[in-house]
Amino acid sequence: MSYFASALLRRDAGWSAEEIDLDEVEDLEALAELLRDLTGEGPGPAMLLLEENDEYVAVVRVDGGVGALAEPRVFLSDRRAVQGSDVAAMLWEEADSDDEDVEPEEDEDEGSRPVADPVGDAGLLEDLGVSSDVLLTLCAEEGRLPADVLTELCILAGCDDVLERLREG
Repeated sequence: MSYFASALLRRDAGWSAEEIDLDEVEDLEALAELLRDLTGEGPGPAMLLLEENDEYVAVVRVDGGVGALAEPRVFLSDRRAVQGSDVAAMLWEEADSDDEDVEPEEDEDEGSRPVADPVGDAGLLEDLGVSSDVLLTLCAEEGRLPADVLTELCILAGCDDVLERLREG
C-alpha cells in the first residue's frame, strides 16, 4: 500500500512540514515521541497527516512544550481502514482502548461503497480553525479524495503552503 504521511509543526515563525516514513515507526507511542521531538520546547502542535491509497485520512496530534506528556489524539476518517491497513491499525491500536472492536459493517447495497464511519477525536483541530462538524463533513463528502481532505484541512488551519511545498518535493 502506498501512503503520503507528513508531519506538520507550528512554530513561532510559522508552519513547517516534513515527510515521514511510517515503515520504521513501531507503534502510536513511538510516533507520538517522534512528533514531540519535532516540537522541541515549543508548544506545537505537531501533527501527522496521512492518506493511504485514496481510502482514508488519519490525523494524529501531539502538543509540545517542556514536560508535555498528553496522550496523542487520533482521528480516522473510516474505521474500516483498520481492517485493511497495517498503518491504520498501528495508529488506532492504542488510541482508544474503550472503543468497541472494529468490524466492517454489512453493506446492504451490493456493489456500492459503504458510507465512511469516522472514529476518534474529531475535535482535535478545533483550535486551528477546523471544527469537528467541518472535519466530519469533509470526510463524508461523496467524491472527495483523502488528499483533498488534507488540503482543505491545511487551508483552514493556515498551513496549506507548507503541505503543498512538501507534496511538490
